[in-house]
Amino acid sequence: MQTITCDAIRKHKPCYDPATKLPEDYSGTVVDFLKQEQVPAHDRIWVARFFVTDKTNRLFAVWCARQALALVPNPDPRSTAACDVAERFANGEATKEELDAAAESAWAAAESARVAAKAAAKAARAADTAAWVAAWAAAMRMAGKAADTAAWVARVAAESAADTAAWARAAESAVAASAESAAWAAESAAQINYLITLIEREEP
Repeated sequence: MQTITCDAIRKHKPCYDPATKLPEDYSGTVVDFLKQEQVPAHDRIWVARFFVTDKTNRLFAVWCARQALALVPNPDPRSTAACDVAERFANGEATKEELDAAAESAWAAAESARVAAKAAAKAARAADTAAWVAAWAAAMRMAGKAADTAAWVARVAAESAADTAAWARAAESAVAASAESAAWAAESAAQINYLITLIEREEP
């Protein structure tokens, strides 16, 4: 197992100097480094990838991909198959040609998902805008301000639906921020723990 030092980290050009989080004379194994909680989790993972084997990196990537796919109600079979092939390749049980074919298929699945998500988001933004227009138009009509209503509807129609939707979701995002932060912290901890387990298993 390789030894990690501040100088060793610097060779990979990190976005900040490791001595801001570690003693200048720090020295430890990859597992030791992954346990340094004063270093942000995503930075520990970023550094560790330079000091583990290609097999470990691939198996960790497959695990992360499977974790993400587990959050999808009906994941595309091409994505699942790509994970299977990548895992077999890491273990020396699949060829580079099989891996390339699986990767191409997975990219196609990702593009399909991106297009579908974009269409769904566009429809949602249109619905948001329509709801706001309808609500305000009704309120203005009740107040007898037909001219104001027409002007407001015209302005909203000219504005970006995305801006309108973003404004409407601002309060919801603020409420969800703390819960999201906790979820990210839990996921980061799970990633660190699994990576340590993987290193200890694959690189004794």
